[in-house]
Amino acid sequence: MTENYSEDTVRSLDWREHIRIRPGMYIGKLGDGASHDDGIYVLIKEIVDNAVDEFTMGYGKTIEVSIKDQTVTIRDFGRGIPLSKVVDCVAKINTGAKYDSKVFKKVVGLNGVGAKAVNALSFYFRIQSIRDGATKIVEFERGNIVKEEKEQPCDLRGGTIISFKPDEQIFGHYHFLSEHLEKMLWNYAFLNNGLTIIFNGQRYVAKNGLLDLLETNIDGPILYPIIHVREGDCEFAFTHSEKLYGEEYHSFVNGQHTSQGGTHQAAFREAIVKTIREFYKKDFDPGDIRSSVVVALSIKVQEPVFESQTKTKLGSTYIAPDGQTIRNYITDIVKRNLDNYLHINSETAEALLRKIMASEKERKDLAGIKKLAKESVKKVSLHNRKLRDCRIHYTDNHERRFQTTLFITEGDSASGSITKARDVNTQAVFSLKGKPLNCYGLSKRVVYENDEFNMLHAALNIEEDIDNLRYNNIVVATDADVDGSHIRLLLLTFFLQFFPDIVKAGHLYILQTPLFRVRNKQKTIYCYNEDERKQALTELGAKPEITRFKGLGEISPDEFKHFIGANIRLDPVIMKKDMSIPTILSFYMGKNTPDRQNFIIDNLRTEEDVVEQEAADFGF
Repeated sequence: MTENYSEDTVRSLDWREHIRIRPGMYIGKLGDGASHDDGIYVLIKEIVDNAVDEFTMGYGKTIEVSIKDQTVTIRDFGRGIPLSKVVDCVAKINTGAKYDSKVFKKVVGLNGVGAKAVNALSFYFRIQSIRDGATKIVEFERGNIVKEEKEQPCDLRGGTIISFKPDEQIFGHYHFLSEHLEKMLWNYAFLNNGLTIIFNGQRYVAKNGLLDLLETNIDGPILYPIIHVREGDCEFAFTHSEKLYGEEYHSFVNGQHTSQGGTHQAAFREAIVKTIREFYKKDFDPGDIRSSVVVALSIKVQEPVFESQTKTKLGSTYIAPDGQTIRNYITDIVKRNLDNYLHINSETAEALLRKIMASEKERKDLAGIKKLAKESVKKVSLHNRKLRDCRIHYTDNHERRFQTTLFITEGDSASGSITKARDVNTQAVFSLKGKPLNCYGLSKRVVYENDEFNMLHAALNIEEDIDNLRYNNIVVATDADVDGSHIRLLLLTFFLQFFPDIVKAGHLYILQTPLFRVRNKQKTIYCYNEDERKQALTELGAKPEITRFKGLGEISPDEFKHFIGANIRLDPVIMKKDMSIPTILSFYMGKNTPDRQNFIIDNLRTEEDVVEQEAADFGF
């Protein structure tokens, strides 16, 4: 039966309802904090953006951020919101001073939405503005005012203090990962010379802009010193890595991390190819020039146009409404500065030429193998039993694109359970036939010559770069035993060796699955570790039934749907800034057997140790 479409079916939502019903329109995806772009981090970013905009306009050199008991507090020392407009600025949609380009120029916050979205999606939200020796405090719950104090005198330094606690009704049981927060705050520091950010007592400050950013993020040796240029509203730094395959970009607009690039990044990619071709007077293939390049790029644009509220991709064509195109602006700066640099620094010019020639040779050597590999993929087709694809992909312009997930499983039994339990719209399954090859130290030729790797990287569509990645989340789903751990390590080696961008961009995860099922006639509890098992035993009382899952294949599809749905638990694969990919791979996957043996012996726990620990845990 079809419902009648009438006047009664048409609803008008107020701003709070709309944000809470359609949070994806305002903060992208939700998530539980495992991914760097989950909604709880976007909430923090929206408030910090406002504080940074104050700094950009010349007000306040310090921003304080703290997180305690899931409550975030952000304090700036800017001008402070006019006290009579405090409520409007956080609870009246499309209200703010950033519509006035004379007051806020080349800033991130544009639409008067960010702080309102944080307010509406928070269980608790408190704002205090301090201005001209007076202050006003207002408290909200899920966007509704619960307490509004009158203006009163105040001797604190001017600025704005905002505290909020994300709403578990929206975000579920979320958790903040310090690694994601630290990277976000470091980016703010790198992009704003003179700004100091204090996060839970730790100071974040940088003196050399994007040069510092690149030196912090580059992993392994580089082929020549970083080229760093600042001119006008553009800054860039780049070099070529000795180990990296593909391209790596850290791009920003008005201090906003544009993780999906945009017109400014496309312009830089064109400009570097054009300049290098003209300098060497050779028509190099663009891929040979850009292969293994690592770039940090920042541009300031007046009234920028982003492709979504989360501002991850720049859509602007012009540097300002009445200015030249972004493409011409960046091309001119790159061409003039890079050409001059290469003429002055002959050693760098020679190193760059050697790199391009090496990339060209490798490309030509791989050409025949790539052709055969592509033919092999076409013969068996991506729709073979290895890949059970989903209907929506990360490259689609679809509201659920961020949920797209590829589970990489071991064996038919595990993949069968996940396949039957998955969401066919957003979840795909790739089944391994056994342990993949240890590819450490091998050339990229193995990606095409090894059937398993060839099929996997074709399924992901990452041959050239990760711009066309078909799934936002790549999840390694292996058994919680020694063999499963080994397979996991081999897959991590594959991605870190040949596609580190996948890891650095936050796309790679490890699936957590329960180790135990504890149940009685009334209730079933799934436990992911020993602590949860003990809590379940306490909760269910005397003699519940305990099942220890030895492998994913033992978990029925009916049960598996609970572990890959809304309550999925994922461990992100994160490379901390003090970690070196070559060093890690060499230690764990290289031929330094004595070093590993000593490490194992030093960290070995005997059966007696385990028994003693369990006895202590249970009070025996």
